[in-house]
Amino acid sequence: MTLEILTSDALPVKHGFFTRRGGASSGVFAGLNCGQGSSDQSEIVAINRARVADAMGVAPDHLLGVHQVHSATAIPVTAPYAEKPRADALVTSTPGLALSVLSADCQPVLFADAEAGVIGAAHAGWRGALDGVLHATVDAMEDLGAKRENIAAVIGPSISQRAYEVGPEFMDSFMAEDADYARYFINGEGDRMLFDLPGFGLNRLRAAGVGRAEWTRHCTFSDPERFYSYRRTTHAKEADYGRLIAAITL
Repeated sequence: MTLEILTSDALPVKHGFFTRRGGASSGVFAGLNCGQGSSDQSEIVAINRARVADAMGVAPDHLLGVHQVHSATAIPVTAPYAEKPRADALVTSTPGLALSVLSADCQPVLFADAEAGVIGAAHAGWRGALDGVLHATVDAMEDLGAKRENIAAVIGPSISQRAYEVGPEFMDSFMAEDADYARYFINGEGDRMLFDLPGFGLNRLRAAGVGRAEWTRHCTFSDPERFYSYRRTTHAKEADYGRLIAAITL
């Protein structure tokens, strides 16, 4: 099966939000699992990542990622590296590098200022988005010469509001920051709420001043044939789950 790569007209550089189709993994990881931190066979994950690198037109060691820690840390990169830094976003103005992030319900966000030749990639779960990882990515791109108003940012496949049930203490974390964030919650059953993660991500991107912000409108939880989902795996009581990859290059 060939790779399935979702793209957006908003990003005028080579990029892709890869689905799970076209990979070498099997079992609960069946498909294009690119998570080196999963319990999948490392050599199979390496095959999957090599397929992604080939699709992006770079060597496997030029497909760069981070050791994701749900932080608000964005770092600039200029060359390949062996050990992944602990961060949740990368930016570069160096051609030939592909920046990537992994996800399985959290938001993969790709950024580009094509005029300045600056790109970025961020992993934005609720904690990272709330703490400012999207702002940090825009700031880091600006440091490399990008202009906020020229940056396009696209949120890839993420868990949608109808599938993202949370408790009152979760909402309290947002309300402690800004009472206006109540708009991203609707009532669920009992004391449960449903949180709009992509809607909140779009809010944060616009607040950061980007010129264009979009969501591909794909829900990871609701489409098991195409996407991995941490929450769906948890509900099914499976031992582990695959990770989707999103990548961008100049």
